[in-house]
Amino acid sequence: MVFENLELVKNLTIEEKKADLNPNNRFKLVKNLHRSNMMLNPLNLEHLNRLDSLNCDCVTLNLEDAIAPSKKEEALINIAYFLSHLKSTKSEIVIRVNPLNEGSFEEIEFLKPYCFNAIRVSKVKSEDEVIYALNLLDRDKEVHISLETKEAFNSLNSWQIKNSRFTRANLGILDLLASLKLPQSLLKIGNPTVTYILSKFLIDCRVIGIDPVSFMYQDYKDIEGFEDFCKFEREIGFKSKACMGPAQVEVANKIFAPTSEEIKKAQNIKEAFEESSKKDINGFMHPEYGFIDEPIYKDALNILNNIEQI
Repeated sequence: MVFENLELVKNLTIEEKKADLNPNNRFKLVKNLHRSNMMLNPLNLEHLNRLDSLNCDCVTLNLEDAIAPSKKEEALINIAYFLSHLKSTKSEIVIRVNPLNEGSFEEIEFLKPYCFNAIRVSKVKSEDEVIYALNLLDRDKEVHISLETKEAFNSLNSWQIKNSRFTRANLGILDLLASLKLPQSLLKIGNPTVTYILSKFLIDCRVIGIDPVSFMYQDYKDIEGFEDFCKFEREIGFKSKACMGPAQVEVANKIFAPTSEEIKKAQNIKEAFEESSKKDINGFMHPEYGFIDEPIYKDALNILNNIEQI
């Protein structure tokens, strides 16, 4: 827990929290195997108080659509207050700000001295918005986006952002469907439109070198439905998913983790190929895995690199 006595924090006014902010507080930031990305409402102090013990690989502190306009300042100060007192974390910390024309400039300017991994910009339409956000932040922080508009969905694979700090896109499929004037009733496993959206989003992210995160499953009580979607998305090629609550996190962490069999096979292929390459042989038959050449070797490296991305 960040605070042993949360009741004292609950009784503080916004002005009292502002007086106790410490943007110079520093703790070790983590970079995890990214399987689960849990959204957290910063108006819920009980949830914020578990920032140091969450089991999600990434926690996203949400300042956008779940926060009423009258509550946005309170949510912003709550984030800054807990980051001022946090001593450690097991999760990446990302802050989801509002669209750039709806207050995110002020949010980013206020938050950027604090200790966290990345800013996630909502409702992005063009690469210019990403470049703008990158220029606002210091070089130790990344920029992620929420892909929720038809404009970004159509153009993502042509973006030419030459900055290694632009690292991740999160699919906001409900907003995207609305932007495309498509009904949410399409959102079912096997629906061809949904399969196309997921596949295009995944490939377009990979083409420009960023990580794709699949959408949040809204019915947090339907764990079986969430698990089915996770399995479906893993088959498509996803490695991570947005989560609503600890129960979804547990499922996502399990499904999107490489299996022990996959890891063992990748390690064996890597070792066999590298040993063979010393003899100038880059294509050979393996007694267990069949023909191995450079593309097979690269696939094994991708699996192993995904495990060790720190």
